[in-house]
Amino acid sequence: MRAVRGQAAMAVLAVCGMLALSACQNGDDQAAAPDAKPSAAAPAAPTAPTAVPAPSKTSAAPKLSATATPAGKNVPAPAPPSAPPSAPPSAPACGADHRMPVSPDTIAVHRYTPEGGMTSLIVQHGTYGCPGRFEPSGAWTYIPISEKAKITATAPILPSEATGKPISTSELTSWLDTHPDKGLPFRYHLNAEGVIDTLDEIYVK
Repeated sequence: MRAVRGQAAMAVLAVCGMLALSACQNGDDQAAAPDAKPSAAAPAAPTAPTAVPAPSKTSAAPKLSATATPAGKNVPAPAPPSAPPSAPPSAPACGADHRMPVSPDTIAVHRYTPEGGMTSLIVQHGTYGCPGRFEPSGAWTYIPISEKAKITATAPILPSEATGKPISTSELTSWLDTHPDKGLPFRYHLNAEGVIDTLDEIYVK
């Protein structure tokens, strides 16, 4: 009986040893030879970019204007609004209107010249501004005058005269000798030869 038990125990031990050996070999084989079909590795999750905090509006240095007042200085009070400009003065009641056409029968007499054997007045044409007020303009020209021209004169050629008084051509030229460039206004008329045969001074106060 003891012998049978001993044999049975030996047999159990032998079986257990064989099982253990087999298990060890299988483990070594699995470690040495991994599965030939590797499993697909899951893609790594993308790393989220690190959020950059937005700059604070209060952290940035304020941008100073060219007229900013430095710290510690008193801010000057704004200047009071200027008064609206007054209405422009009205145009003078009397003055030459150079848009008017040149007067065809009025001249300003400045001087005279005896050149060419005939007396010629040095005159300037122009326009009327106010009633009775002649404004010369343009170039100076020469107009011959007859020695027998009918001429009437007032002040200042004839002092204190407001109405025309007859004078001769020589009296007119004598006054022009002592009063050149006065530009007194005269109405004139030309004869068929283009010579002044009538000359009337326009009285100006």
